[in-house]
Amino acid sequence: MTNTASAQRSTLWIVLALNLALAAGLAVAGVSADSSALTANALDNASDAVVYGISLFAIGRAPIWKQRAAHWSAALLLIFGLGVAADALRRFITGSEPIGLTMMAMAAIAAVVNLVCFFLLRRLKSDDVNLEAAETFSLNDFASNGGVLVAGALVLWLDQRWPDLLVGALVALIAIKGSIDIWRSARRDQAGEQTER
Repeated sequence: MTNTASAQRSTLWIVLALNLALAAGLAVAGVSADSSALTANALDNASDAVVYGISLFAIGRAPIWKQRAAHWSAALLLIFGLGVAADALRRFITGSEPIGLTMMAMAAIAAVVNLVCFFLLRRLKSDDVNLEAAETFSLNDFASNGGVLVAGALVLWLDQRWPDLLVGALVALIAIKGSIDIWRSARRDQAGEQTER
């Protein structure tokens, strides 16, 4: 294994572990705070951890494996986005009572962790489509955390649930857009290789 592949593998293991721990914490907080946005963040980090596992598998393998891994990543992110949208709709119909303070505290913690993950991945400076996808996930998560922070403040201030539901839906849209971006990047890589042949 080359030094580059070894560095990529080590970084992905760290990022995967951080995302698993964060997903567990957000899941517990999402249930206890009855929050669509926190639950969405938990599922997002869990799906990211799965994708990082796929990316670990692709390191050092032929480009075709990396492209397939990127397509799997895009598919998982799309499934996650649709699942979060369905959960937000369910809460809209059945009702919910989110706790703004818990949302804000967990969003702040998650933002720090996701920013650390983003900079760890960015430090690798790789044009690998799977590492680009991993960076996209971390940046999407950081943006989502900001949304949850704002939603928590609005829930606390207005004593209304709609900010939580809105951010849950927005997290779903961010995930769906991220899925499309990763798929396009993988297709671009594939087209570039075919041109070189």
